[in-house]
Amino acid sequence: MPHGVFPLPSGNRPDTVDGMDDLYAPHRSLASVIAIGCAIASFVVHSGAAGLALAIVAIIFGVIGLMLAMLPGTKGGCLSISAMGLGVLGAICGIIRAVWHLGRHM
Repeated sequence: MPHGVFPLPSGNRPDTVDGMDDLYAPHRSLASVIAIGCAIASFVVHSGAAGLALAIVAIIFGVIGLMLAMLPGTKGGCLSISAMGLGVLGAICGIIRAVWHLGRHM
């Protein structure tokens, strides 16, 4: 059979077929990437309320990313679990930071 009928993987990347991106290759879900970004940002912001809000967004998107990671061809389960853990830790730190700032201004 000719080579063009059944494309063979080529190149160094496992997600390409004959130099074209393979649409069925595993990829990370956008929700898990947003979740880890919000979880990290919750530690960086100065405001306790903003850190708490970002941590809650990280937890919500982490749950969504975990559900999407169960679909075939989607990765990001460990990333989503990490984001949820960091989100919980960020929420605790945000509450402590908010109480600390509130206590300093009274």
